[in-house]
This record gives sequence, structure tokens and C-alpha cells, in this order.
Amino acid sequence: MTRKDLPQFVQMELNEKVEKLFEYIKQLEEEIKTLREENSRLKGLSPKPNLKPATSPLNPLDPQKSKPRGGSKPGARRGKTDQLEIHHTEMIQPLGEIPAGSVFKGYQEYVVQDLVISSENTLYQLARWVTPDGKPLMGELPKAIEGHFGSQLRAYILYQHTQCRVTEPLLLEQLHEFGVDISSGQLHVILTQDHDAFHDEKQEILKVGLEVSSFIQTDDTGARHDGKNGYCNVICNELFAYFETTESKSRINFLEILRGQATSYVWSEDAIVYATAMKLPASSLQAFELDTHFSNRDIFEEYLKAKNIHQEQHVRIITEAALIGSLLAHGFNPNLVILSDDAGQFNVFLHALCWIHAERLIKKLCPINSDQVKAIESVRSQIWDFYERLTAYKADPTHARAAELSDEFDAVFSQNTCFAMLNAQLKRLLKNKPELLVVLSRPEVPLHNNQSESDIREKVQRRKISVTFSDAGRKCRDTFSSLKKTCRKNDISFWKFLVDRISGTNQLARLSQVIRLRAGPCLT
Repeated sequence: MTRKDLPQFVQMELNEKVEKLFEYIKQLEEEIKTLREENSRLKGLSPKPNLKPATSPLNPLDPQKSKPRGGSKPGARRGKTDQLEIHHTEMIQPLGEIPAGSVFKGYQEYVVQDLVISSENTLYQLARWVTPDGKPLMGELPKAIEGHFGSQLRAYILYQHTQCRVTEPLLLEQLHEFGVDISSGQLHVILTQDHDAFHDEKQEILKVGLEVSSFIQTDDTGARHDGKNGYCNVICNELFAYFETTESKSRINFLEILRGQATSYVWSEDAIVYATAMKLPASSLQAFELDTHFSNRDIFEEYLKAKNIHQEQHVRIITEAALIGSLLAHGFNPNLVILSDDAGQFNVFLHALCWIHAERLIKKLCPINSDQVKAIESVRSQIWDFYERLTAYKADPTHARAAELSDEFDAVFSQNTCFAMLNAQLKRLLKNKPELLVVLSRPEVPLHNNQSESDIREKVQRRKISVTFSDAGRKCRDTFSSLKKTCRKNDISFWKFLVDRISGTNQLARLSQVIRLRAGPCLT
């Protein structure tokens, strides 16, 4: 008996088992590859080089690379030095004597840019006096001076470490070559200590960013701290970026990050609604009185123990509910859209899913025959065609078009193909329809989570070259990354920002004010 002679349901069952086996083999191959790379690294062997194919700088088949540099608009070109500040002007006459009768025709300008790198040390001699009644008097240092290192040097150290990702040993070597007499301990203190003003401004960014935004994007990545694995979370959009490194990536952790500096736990109507939706038993629900406030975690956990609530799942649901109650009590906007990948910890309030991550589930499938290859290609093509129609809808949203797109979604993701694993993924995405089609009611929400992935990429790169060991160091790294990214998104020079804040001039507006002004009344 051949395979074709078997009943159809048996053939389908065999196909499904073969598909699962191929998927399992693919996972094993990836795991073996990872283990081999880890084994080579531990043995100190050179990793396999990642050689990319050579490409012509002007590939006629690539319209993006064949475009000439510069703007495409016609008209007179701006001079390269028009925006430069001129610090010194020197007038140079021709060599030798100028013949009698020569006519002066003015000057031909030639601008030279340079950079002065040198240490500059100032000796302050503080005059000491004694009044007739024996009272001592002494001159005072300028307010901008803190310790024995000036504001420009401290700003440079923070800029190099944050913006340029220069590690402390390399930065110390660089400063020594510039003639700066500084120890590794003093350098570490400048990077990690006495930055409360910066930490406060970072918290203002989150508070105002959540207030004025109609959506945020979020993601997390692994982070090493003090020899332990942790996670760095980013909350961002086109206005701001906020980083926080913690020990876990749970929903409780995410809600605590959203809460900012608040520490309370609130059992309110909103908390009850959430706990009920998560199927918390009635006995645990009745353990709390409505509108109960707990000022901090210790008091909240003591109350749970007193009520004999110790089952891990129940404690988790109650904690999440109380955190949601705290957020809403502090003015959190429940209509704020949270856009993420399909990670469960971010699925709170009004949640939207990234289409790039959704399509990736289809792309990762491993077909075993040509029919399955064609099925995957067909479905992916339909998904991206639908994605283009969603993009067009965002530019011109209408109720009629929203209804049409909703029906089109059902048609794409409810189809059955010859590939059982593909059908399972389509069924899974069909269940996520409300989160994938948030854009129909909120056209301003992006279709992808590229913003947060782009923002957090720096943390991935930094993870490869350095780690933190102190809580102060971890806190400062998150703070200055948040300030730098927010400056960049609002066209503010991070260097000028650091100099302004450290020197105490404070001529630049608070970043929270910049965010609020840029958001305008449409998002508030």
C-alpha cells in the first residue's frame, strides 16, 4: 500500500506529524549552532566571519544607491560654511612688494575648521581676610565648580561615555594623553555620582511623555548587571525615549516602570475589573475593601500575608490589579495605546501588535515540499498587500474603508491551506485581530514597532562592550541614555545639553517642556 492509498484524514495526520518533525529539526539545528558558537567562544577560538557580499556603490539595479548625494530640489546650493561660527579672522597679504598702481579687489575668503584639544588648568587664589572683630572672610569659588574638575571636562566625560560608548579604561587613557591628571576612581565618580538633577529630568520625560502621547511603543532586551542577567526596557515614541533596567520582564515589572516614581498600590473599581477578567477567585476579591490604598510594597505584601493570600498566581493577579489601580489613580490615560511585539508582559490597557512581528511567524515556518512553499509565499504576499492597504487607510481613514479592511482581514487569516503549521499560525493571528487592527479606530498608531527596536539597539551594542556593577552606575546609564535619545528626537544637541546643565546656566528648556510644546494640543 502506498501513501496515496491511505485515507485522506490519515494522510493529513501524517503530513502534520512530518511538518512538526521538520520544525523540531530546525529548532535543534539552531540550538546546535548556538551551542557551537558558545563552545568556540569559551575555548577562545575565532568566530566564523560574517562576510557580506560586495556591492557597487552605484548599483544600477538599486534606485536608492544610484541616487546622487545631496538634495534633489533645484536651485542655488547653500555654501558649506554659511552656518559656521568664525572665531578668528586673519588677513593675509601677498608675499613681496605690491607694484605701484595696483588696485585692491577685496578679499577671497577661505575657511579652515580645526579643533583645539588640550587641558586647561586654573589656579584660584581665594583671598583670606580677618575683620577687626576677628571674623574670617574668604573669596568664594564660582557656583559652576564642583570639585577639582571643570564643567566642560565633566560634560566631555559624560558625552564620551554615553554618546560615543567609550569604556572607562579607554576614556581614562584618553584623558591622560590629553594631559588631565585624573584617577580611575575620580572618573567613575564623575560618571555615577551626584546626578540627581539628571535623574529628576529623566522622570519628568516619562511623566509628560505619557500625558501628551496618544500611543507609546515598548520593547526589552537582555542586560548584564553585577554578574547577573537582567532586562532593559524602553518606553518611547517620536517625542521621547525612557530606559529602565530591571531584574525581570514580567507584567508587574512593566507596570512598575509605567508608574514612574509612584510607590502606592490601589485597590479600586479598575483593579476589581482587571482581577475579575483574570479569573481571580471570589474569596481573594473579597479580601480587599474598595478604594484601599497601600503606600508601598512592604505594606501591600504584609496585607496579603495577613489575609492568607500566598498562592503565586493569585498574588501575581492581585499585584497587577493594584498596580493598574495605582496608575489610573495617578492620572494614567487608559486610552493610551501600547504598541509592542507579542510579548505577554506588555498586554495591558489598550494593546496593539506589531505587524512585522506578526508576519515573522509565517516567515519562520519550515516547508517540506513545493506546495507548502507556494502556500507560504501566497499568504505572505496577501499579508503585505493588506499591510499596504492599512498604510493607505492611515493617510485617509473612513468608516466605510475600516469596515472593508476588517472583512479583508477575516478573509486573509481564516483561509485553509495545504500546510497545517501555516493554518495554525493564521488561526493564531486571527485571534489577535483586535490588537492588529487598532489602527482602524486609531489611525495615528504605527503599524510596526520599529521605533522601540531602533531605540533599544544601542543597549544591545553596549552590552557587548561593557557592563555595570553598581546600582548607581546602572541608574546613570539608563538616565543618560534616556536624555540623549530624547535630545536627538527633538533636535537638541546632547553636548550643549550636558554643558548647559552641568555649568548651571540652564538656558536650554527642560526636556519635558520641549516634549509638551512639540506634542501640541492635539495629543493632550
